[in-house]
Amino acid sequence: MAALAFSASLFSMNKVRCRLPCRNAVVTCNLGEPLKYMYNGKPSVPIIGGEQVTFPSFLVSNQQEADPFKKNDTRLRIFSGTANPALSQEIACYMGLELGKIKIKRFADGEIYVQLQESVRGCDVYLVQPTSPPANENLMELLVMIDACRRASAKNITAVIPYFGYARADRKTQGRESIAAKLVANLITEAGAGRVLACDLHSGQSMGYFDIPVDHVHGQPVILDYLASKTICSDDLVVVSPDVGGVARARAFAKKLSDAPLAIVDKRRQGHNVAEVMNLIGDVRGKVAVMVDDMIDTAGTISKGAALLHQEGAREVYACTTHAVFSPPAIERLSSGLFQEVIITNTIPVAEKNYFPQLTVLSVANLLGETIWRVHDDCSGGFEPYSSLGID
Repeated sequence: MAALAFSASLFSMNKVRCRLPCRNAVVTCNLGEPLKYMYNGKPSVPIIGGEQVTFPSFLVSNQQEADPFKKNDTRLRIFSGTANPALSQEIACYMGLELGKIKIKRFADGEIYVQLQESVRGCDVYLVQPTSPPANENLMELLVMIDACRRASAKNITAVIPYFGYARADRKTQGRESIAAKLVANLITEAGAGRVLACDLHSGQSMGYFDIPVDHVHGQPVILDYLASKTICSDDLVVVSPDVGGVARARAFAKKLSDAPLAIVDKRRQGHNVAEVMNLIGDVRGKVAVMVDDMIDTAGTISKGAALLHQEGAREVYACTTHAVFSPPAIERLSSGLFQEVIITNTIPVAEKNYFPQLTVLSVANLLGETIWRVHDDCSGGFEPYSSLGID
């Protein structure tokens, strides 16, 4: 029984590593207040400090600066919206920068007010704001932030969108429907963004809806790195796609897991957020099934798929997803005992009331931070180690 073999961990689960904007400089950073970070459903604080770790060469930025402690000399600025400030702080910590000062408030009638509290004239500005629930509020906040930066004469504005809302409305499935993904792409472009950095879009074609460059980052390396630490025997593993539309994603995931076998859950959708499982394509009897999807919303699809896998003789079922939308009744379904573990990332913040014992949250801060450095340094996407970060 050959155990899975992987390279050394790039994205540590128990440490937040920080890098100042200079070549080969790795230092620790002190946070103003503890970040909310979860492991197996329990709140905890990441370990800051300890031994210094040197990153592999392809994770070291080409950023050149004489004095690494003169942070104000850099022309790179990172600002956070209100949707996921903890992730923004982790990204800034990894990069050795401080979050830009910004004032965001809402008037009594719900209108959003944004004012930058520092100059961004001639700077490369990165705005971290997922359009997670409440999607309309967070989307409008992002648009106003972009407009504020444009009117403040920022040189380049990049919208860092860890979770892109409305991505599922990417085509017409019935007559007289809107394609909201294209509409939102137009809004972001017209607001003044010059580039978009997104993580695990629902479908690749959404990149084509933007008339500006899109850097598409995949969360697979973070999840694969965690699964490697569990040393599951490769002969016992099978990767499962919860629907036919996710086969390409599951196949790519299986290839990285020692080319594990693939199974597919065939389902028929009766309506929005309602799914009915029909049958299973593939063999899972006596196997450890790893279900892979880009998001979990109400958990109807993945929970019914897990029930089917248990009926077909699966020994254990793991759920892996990048975006945890967790609309009711997702928590009840995921914590019902169908899953050995539910593995997600922190592209969307998880409320404390939604913690449950099987939940594991992994951070994509290092992945996004490194991508921002590479975009800022004008690194080529064709550079081979670049693709190992999960960047298109």
